[in-house]
Amino acid sequence: MQKRLIISDPKVMMGKPVIAGTRITVEMILEKLSAGETVEQILEAHPRLTREAIRAALAFAAQALRSDVVYPAVEAVS
Repeated sequence: MQKRLIISDPKVMMGKPVIAGTRITVEMILEKLSAGETVEQILEAHPRLTREAIRAALAFAAQALRSDVVYPAVEAVS
């Protein structure tokens, strides 16, 4: 059985998805990557993280977006 790397517990970080055994949120990993930080920089700053955990965070985010219905924003005509 594969170990769950992403968990959500109301008692940890207000229930935000985190890397199991840490308080490192999926959100924080995504923010750092989108700001231009490399995986190596993130791993150096957070020694408890692994490459596998970062990949799991990305997969979790992709799955979450896949599940949502997205409605395009339409500008109002003046």
